[in-house]
Amino acid sequence: MGEGFVSIRYIVEDVGAAVAFYTEHLGFSLHEDARPAFASVTRGALRLLLSGPASSGARPMPDGRKPVAGGWNRILIEVDDIAETVQQLRAAGLPFRNEILSGVGGSQILLDDPFGNPIELFQPGRR
Repeated sequence: MGEGFVSIRYIVEDVGAAVAFYTEHLGFSLHEDARPAFASVTRGALRLLLSGPASSGARPMPDGRKPVAGGWNRILIEVDDIAETVQQLRAAGLPFRNEILSGVGGSQILLDDPFGNPIELFQPGRR
């Protein structure tokens, strides 16, 4: 079942642009490609399902509500050097929601994909 992946679905407006974002900037690999409706990308055991407007995952609910991109639930990607990673992503013109925050467990920052879905970049604190 699921090839050993943990799967998360993100609603996106353009599947091709989402695939490019995750593969070019965050180290994901293309896993399934049914563009323009759907694709999935993987990184380790994480499979991110990218559902475009034509996908079943983006269909309206019976009460009329429609799945939309964005929100605050997010995937977390662990990085070795958060400052360097943020510098590289900012140089590529990618948008962040905040600045690096440090706490008892480490440091984090929220990056938005092209459709407003958040990705938390996290560098664990020294143990």
